[in-house]
Amino acid sequence: MSDDAPGHMLPVGFGFRPYRGDEDHGPMAAVRLGCAERDRIDAHSVVEGVPTAAEIAEASAKLEEPFLNQILVVHDGSVVGYSTIRWWQERDDTWLYLHRGFLLPGQRRQGIGSAMLCWAEQRIRRLVEEHGTARSAVIGANATASEEDATALLLAAGYRRVFSLVELELGDLRQLPELGGEPPAGIRTGPIGTSHYRAAWRTVVDSYADTSFTQRWTFQDFVSTADPACWRAAWDGQDMVGVALCSIRRPHRTVGEVAELSVRTDRRRLGIGRVLLLDGLRSLREQGATTARLFTGTANPHRSYDLYESVGFRRQNEYVRYRKPLA
Repeated sequence: MSDDAPGHMLPVGFGFRPYRGDEDHGPMAAVRLGCAERDRIDAHSVVEGVPTAAEIAEASAKLEEPFLNQILVVHDGSVVGYSTIRWWQERDDTWLYLHRGFLLPGQRRQGIGSAMLCWAEQRIRRLVEEHGTARSAVIGANATASEEDATALLLAAGYRRVFSLVELELGDLRQLPELGGEPPAGIRTGPIGTSHYRAAWRTVVDSYADTSFTQRWTFQDFVSTADPACWRAAWDGQDMVGVALCSIRRPHRTVGEVAELSVRTDRRRLGIGRVLLLDGLRSLREQGATTARLFTGTANPHRSYDLYESVGFRRQNEYVRYRKPLA
């Protein structure tokens, strides 16, 4: 049992143990697969799907101190659940400490989920003390709208909903509309090269200037995840006025994602977004994608839904962020 083990008592035969690395990735993936039917998880989601062992290994490697910030639930030696903690600073200087837990359906309603929640909150309070971020720290958690058990657990523990994302799918890229494919007068579109990276990053960052609950995104973060094969930008002369950052999803090589569609504030409502979106989707199709996904905030003030639905996107699921004060 870890030093941060929960104070809640577990049923006989259950226990907590720290994450051990490679040996745990398969069992953790099995937990996620075992939760999928009960929680109505979309395997092809670009927000949160059903990860493979390799994807869990990759995600664990990106965590700060994964051996301290992940804990597993075991029953008679088998892994039946796990929790993970990560954190970041948002644009308004809030430090968000986010925990996410998964527990096999057959082990629910026995107090195990509450114990996992208790461990996460205890660990987060220790991290906040170590980081010296108490003045601006909050506890966060995620649950899809279809995860009824997790939602009920969070609400009962005092969490409140602060925002949500909706994921949309375009089921057949062969059916893209041809209308609206020409840019407005004076606007040209084209691929994004490395010399355009900083302008593209700035275009995206500026588009979130008035958006709450958004993570700080540095230029180094942008470069480290760059995948420009299906990226497109719009220019007015030498000025970049919009971008569509699209990519093929791994390991589902036939699923494309529109990760960002951003148009400069003073150039919106001119048809630039539609041109960029269609251009990016055609690029995905040329790279072998047969479907495309994207997600957007439910409080989006720019009528993005109208644009996405006009080219054939349809709503799939809703992903909810919850928060709770640190104290």
